[in-house]
Amino acid sequence: MDEQLIVESKIAPPPLSCPKCNGLLPSALGDIECELCGANVRVEHEPTRTQWMKERISCPTCSKVLIVGVDERPAELRCGGCDTQFTLEAKVIRVEIECPSCNRGLRMRQRPGERNITCPACSVGFKVSF
Repeated sequence: MDEQLIVESKIAPPPLSCPKCNGLLPSALGDIECELCGANVRVEHEPTRTQWMKERISCPTCSKVLIVGVDERPAELRCGGCDTQFTLEAKVIRVEIECPSCNRGLRMRQRPGERNITCPACSVGFKVSF
């Protein structure tokens, strides 16, 4: 069975808050559902769509530089050089937070809701909300 090749986009939509609950919305464009309150929100950002169209990525197989030419993420793409098919996934925003106990910087994916974190340096647990 073939393993699906995945490449992460370098461009992310801006982080936005839900107009109903003020929580962080999932990082996407179009019609999205707030993971915290269930509200349906239409998110458009033309600068991001324009950047997605012009984004240059390397083929995961032959490293040929490709211009994406698609204003949606995820996008199914095929390299013109080696014919490899792959998926271009949306960029996952990562943030750095600080442990309240030892002040160590922790890098994590930003996603809506509350998360329980245990610091790998001092083993203290704490909550983070986005």
